[in-house]
Amino acid sequence: MGRACTVAVDAMGGDRAPGEIVAGALQAAHELDVGVLLVGRPDAIEPLFPAGGPPDGVEVVAASEVVAMHDDPASSVRTKKDSSLVRAAEAVRDGRAQAMVGAGNTGATMASALLRCGRIKGVARPGIAVPIPVPGSHPQILIDGGATVDCDPEWLLQFARMGSEYARARFRIDAPTIGLLSNGEEAGKGDDLRKRAFSLLEPLPGFVGNVEGRDLMATEPDVVVTDGFTGNVALKTLEGALRQVAGLVFGVLESTPEAKEAGAVVAPLLLDAAAELDPDATGGAVLLGIDGVCVISHGSSSARAIVNAVKVAADCVDVDVVGRIAGAISDAGAATANVTAGDAG
Repeated sequence: MGRACTVAVDAMGGDRAPGEIVAGALQAAHELDVGVLLVGRPDAIEPLFPAGGPPDGVEVVAASEVVAMHDDPASSVRTKKDSSLVRAAEAVRDGRAQAMVGAGNTGATMASALLRCGRIKGVARPGIAVPIPVPGSHPQILIDGGATVDCDPEWLLQFARMGSEYARARFRIDAPTIGLLSNGEEAGKGDDLRKRAFSLLEPLPGFVGNVEGRDLMATEPDVVVTDGFTGNVALKTLEGALRQVAGLVFGVLESTPEAKEAGAVVAPLLLDAAAELDPDATGGAVLLGIDGVCVISHGSSSARAIVNAVKVAADCVDVDVVGRIAGAISDAGAATANVTAGDAG
């Protein structure tokens, strides 16, 4: 396509597909130096193009099936082999695209990327790196946001290494700080998984110890490490709390004539500040540990969210996130082997 990279977008996934997905993909192709493969049913995608067919830099990849939000992730990927998600992952595997974006079934997006692209050598389990907005600063990275529910402590160590390298590569943080999400800051806090993971993480450069839920959305640590179950619950709790607080504040500003008068001044300022917390602005989470770039956007993604998701994907390709993580995992494996050999000697 003559662009910096090509991103395969699942045009059929998400609550607002295909309309908002296609609109965002077209905008991304126009505004960003990327090519876009819109993967899905041509009869649903092509009517959304402007007169004259697909714009420059946009191609349609036909896929006859759709993985619905309620479908079982693993079985749907195996049985719906001509689904838009599977075909998008295959485009990355085959080199037709360098990254994929999906706003549909999160589990199926992850499964399609994992099964078609495979894991980076040495990675035990992939992890979803979720950007948590921090007003006035770069995002805080939480990993895992839900890819691996039941974890071994060694996997949390790998999540820390992958999340740290992602923060270093994408957000240019020279020495990322890493915290282990637990129920207290003290080293002895937590369940068996947390205690065992703590001892593995302690020698890691940048490790600051245990952190609590109140440390989310803070400037430190840069990377919050946890298992997928706890991470997903923490993210949903944070999302719900922010929504309730916003409703409370704007409800108060509408409660009395005096409050409405004050709100005329305050509300625009609050809306500007809240824009930094808009999930559409982050674009989506990145599935780390697979041999390809996969961006998972939220299910109600707007066209703006898709533009930003494509930008995240292109950024990851540009800074070689996959190669950087592969190098970090390889270096860690070599260091472990050397220590083992030294102990044996």
